[in-house]
Amino acid sequence: MNFDLIVKGGTLADGRIADIGIRGDRIAAIAPQLGTDARELVDATGDLVAPPFVDPHFHMDATLSYGTPRINASGTLLEGIGLWGELKPLLTHEAVKERALAYCDWAVSMGLLAIRTHVDTCDDRLLAVEALLDVKRTVGPYLDLQLVAFPQDGFYRDPTARENTIRALDMGVDVVGGIPHFERTMADGTRSVTELCEIAAERGLRVDMHCDETDDPLSRHVEQLAYETQRLGLHGRVNGSHLTSMHSMDNYYVSKLLPLMAEAEVSAVPNPLINIVLQGRHDTYPKRRGMTRVPEMLKAGIRVGFGQDCVLDPWYSLGTADMLDVAFMGLHVAQMTSPADMRRCFDMVTTENAAIMGLEGYGLEVGNVASLVVLDAGDPIEALRLRPDRLCVVSKGKIVSRKQRNDSRLTIDGRPQSVRRRHKLG
Repeated sequence: MNFDLIVKGGTLADGRIADIGIRGDRIAAIAPQLGTDARELVDATGDLVAPPFVDPHFHMDATLSYGTPRINASGTLLEGIGLWGELKPLLTHEAVKERALAYCDWAVSMGLLAIRTHVDTCDDRLLAVEALLDVKRTVGPYLDLQLVAFPQDGFYRDPTARENTIRALDMGVDVVGGIPHFERTMADGTRSVTELCEIAAERGLRVDMHCDETDDPLSRHVEQLAYETQRLGLHGRVNGSHLTSMHSMDNYYVSKLLPLMAEAEVSAVPNPLINIVLQGRHDTYPKRRGMTRVPEMLKAGIRVGFGQDCVLDPWYSLGTADMLDVAFMGLHVAQMTSPADMRRCFDMVTTENAAIMGLEGYGLEVGNVASLVVLDAGDPIEALRLRPDRLCVVSKGKIVSRKQRNDSRLTIDGRPQSVRRRHKLG
């Protein structure tokens, strides 16, 4: 049996050692030995071979704009929103596209091959929408990009946001978004959740809503989101992003809320790096860090993934498109440090995020899309510990990125000549 590409001798996430044979853009075989009958071979002996990383929450229209027109001095969410409002009139189609494509290059180099990005619809030009639709077409051969119609300034609060959001969906944007906690009143926020979910139901679309991204424990729009999901039969198609207010909610209320989310099959995407930076800015000490209740959600049967959210933009001054950085921070803040929990955190930036996005043909199974990443690590836990080099990235059957193994060289008498920081327990 001949293949276009064989990835040889890699260690899969479940511990199996196997060759992966690829023909066209599909995985044709997975077996202990597939020989060498292929146009191209990748030696993954001793290295982790994983499905590609997936980011279900990002803002690509703002990425890599840090410092324009100024820096977020307070570091708060609200100043970031205000700063984005200053930047929007300065945007050009070319600049948004150039920055987004540069970020996609970063993503590919890190094995991140699927991204769901929110795009602001509170601009009558819908310039960013047009630019990211253009980017989506450009990167489609190697990166799956989902766009969320996101009324950043409020679906009702902004005078033309409702009309523009519908226009964006008509233009081909994939997912319905919202920001109920930023409306003028709690009542308007509730109404916005209802109408946006109705729009999604009518169009057969998914919903991904910025929900309760606040330290206010009385911001409870996720409850309405779960209700509308049930009412409209949107089970498995709705995600609540951030949910930081749950960090501060009354425990009794949360004990009611989590079963409602689980019953409606509403997923959750906290964004660890950004949530712990933006939340708790009004606190002295004890100082909240705002990330939602991840272990409790998982125990309740809620699907949870981790998102990146921001890289070098009005809200966040760091970032490298590395979803292992996101999972690394997430497991620390959520105190998910048992071996089983850490493996779950790896899943939360791969398979769980793929399920949240509804990606078809994802994963290392015969017949699925031939996308994978070879990491300089022995297993998922070591990958989280090291955040290692991506030695090879394959997207839809083609190698799209390679990196030489980068061992450190020592010049110390009596010690090894190189250090890789990999370590076998026991």
